[in-house]
Amino acid sequence: MKLQSYVAGHWVEGEGQGVQLLNAVNGEPVAEAGSRGIDFKAMLDYGRETGGPALRALTFHQRAARLKALGKHLIEHKEELYRISAWTGATRADSWIDIEGGAGTLFTYSSLVRRELPNDTVMVEGEMEHLSKNGSFVGRHILTSKPGVAVHINAYNFPCWGMLEKMAPSLAAGVPVVIKPATVSAYLTAAMVRMIVDSAIFPEGSVQLICGSAGDLLDHVTEQDVVTFTGSAATGRQLRSHANVVARSVPFNMEADSLNCSILGQGAVPGSAEFDIFVKEVAREMTVKAGQKCTAIRRAIVPAQHLDAVQEALSQRLAKAVIGDPAQEQVRMGALVGRDQREDVWAAVETLQGSAQVVCGGEREFEVVGGSAEAGAFFQPTLLRCDQPLVSDAVHSVEAFGPVSTLMPYGTTEEAIELARLGRGSLTGSLVTADNREAREIILGTAVYHGRMLILNADCAAESTGHGSPLPALVHGGPGRAGGGEELGGLRAVKHYMQRTALQGSPTTLTAITGEYHRGGDTLTTDVHPFRKYFDDLQVGETLVTHRRTVTEADIVNFGCLSGDHFYAHFDEMAAKDSLFGKRVAHGYFVISAAAGMFVEPSVGPVLANYGLDNLRFVEPVGIGDTIQVKITVKRKIKKDKRPDEQRATGVVVWAVEVINQHDEPVALYDILTLVEIRES
Repeated sequence: MKLQSYVAGHWVEGEGQGVQLLNAVNGEPVAEAGSRGIDFKAMLDYGRETGGPALRALTFHQRAARLKALGKHLIEHKEELYRISAWTGATRADSWIDIEGGAGTLFTYSSLVRRELPNDTVMVEGEMEHLSKNGSFVGRHILTSKPGVAVHINAYNFPCWGMLEKMAPSLAAGVPVVIKPATVSAYLTAAMVRMIVDSAIFPEGSVQLICGSAGDLLDHVTEQDVVTFTGSAATGRQLRSHANVVARSVPFNMEADSLNCSILGQGAVPGSAEFDIFVKEVAREMTVKAGQKCTAIRRAIVPAQHLDAVQEALSQRLAKAVIGDPAQEQVRMGALVGRDQREDVWAAVETLQGSAQVVCGGEREFEVVGGSAEAGAFFQPTLLRCDQPLVSDAVHSVEAFGPVSTLMPYGTTEEAIELARLGRGSLTGSLVTADNREAREIILGTAVYHGRMLILNADCAAESTGHGSPLPALVHGGPGRAGGGEELGGLRAVKHYMQRTALQGSPTTLTAITGEYHRGGDTLTTDVHPFRKYFDDLQVGETLVTHRRTVTEADIVNFGCLSGDHFYAHFDEMAAKDSLFGKRVAHGYFVISAAAGMFVEPSVGPVLANYGLDNLRFVEPVGIGDTIQVKITVKRKIKKDKRPDEQRATGVVVWAVEVINQHDEPVALYDILTLVEIRES
């Protein structure tokens, strides 16, 4: 079978003979991959001219709904993907991370985007900046979708998740993708992309695929495109320094393999819960995906007095790992992705043996259940030990990208920190300790060399996602050797594919551009109370100015009795006189409660519920005899998708509330959110 690339709306085969891809379990041919003859410039142009405009015409929420639909579609067809994934040497558990974990990323970004972003095509970021004395000149940041293509060059170890964790934020941002999977496992990526294309959930041109070499692809990227890379540091540096990428200042995000460490705390003695947690975590990271994870533990840093005990416990655990064909029920670890990778791991282990000794595994002949030990790409879990890690370079610079880890001792906390830093930058590190003071010292000493740090102890281990599990809400990436890039991290990833622009102008003009009201801008009023209007009829900038109310001592006393808040500044005349207020003042929450009573229209209407309150600031105190008035303005409207179980279509209206005193000074500023009914069409 010859793998096809998806180019400009068509499945095409590369010209001539391609690279033969083999089953990692038995060495049998699986597919052939090649991209010779593909017009990569036309591919990029198609994404920019066809996929991009169609995606950008959708709002963030519409894109998010499609991400959710795509996740469901892939889950419905997951068994076919599991079947193919086994050819890569992955067990069912390994494939779950890749296939269902990847689909889970789509669900996460769908939810995140609908929760945090407007139902619009522009993202307004941060708060308005006051740039002038009288407020007629203000500033704001917006983010808009790049009119280019996101080129995703992915590693072989996670053919599905590696694609989807980059694709989700790209498509959410309105930017089409060109996917270039690692060739050795491209057959699994191709199967998933075919499902994506056949679903027609995203507009044509949103997703394209290259099976084989990327050829001259990078010669044709521009400043409006984005390139992301996951793989070896050497390859990443080569791509990042590509002449056209440099000349056009093309954004380039790199996530490279790193020598991640895990540190056992001084107090985690043999027999303690933390000792057992550490051993289990290191063993798991060595065997999951046969150690082929960019986040796997390569360096296990252990107190010198516990080194022998850790070595014995780890060796016993690793010896129980059943290796072989993932289709066999008793198998717990499959093969490396291919025989070439197996030889690369052997070469790295031989180099490491110059400064470390093998204490478990490391044999070329071992029992394999089901698959072929000769034709397959199996590698035995191998544990090394380096007794002088502070003066050994290889253990901190050579990575065996397989089920291999090196034990190394430390004497003091400072030594543990130094050993962690010798990795010169990692995607992730972990610390297992029950001592929170030790945790603070080690984490603050090592954080600058890591993109993510996991602190494990008996309190959280049962629910922990583990050392090697990147999560959509948290940053995945790291400094130095790890590439210096960032992926995931919630909305950070979406913003990576958008252009941040600072706007300067009048509040009225910025309101017109952003669709969000800016204080000081023009407002409008009507004879109908805004709480009597449906979502459709409300306009951004529509304002209600209420009647006035003078605050009395009775208000303060009654509110204090009702709330139970008898703070001295409200009730003790003498103490209040010596306070920063200089007098008795009303409760801040009385002020906003009174404000609600002033602007709310009490009869039944389209406003269904108070949805929340944001950005509350008490600016000036309100004393007995002060008079307050409220100005409430439609700041932003967020239309919600109606769910099947909902009787009414609704949207969220964000109102800017300003409470002023008799001197026209603001005393409280905040936003309230209301759930408002949409008129039936």
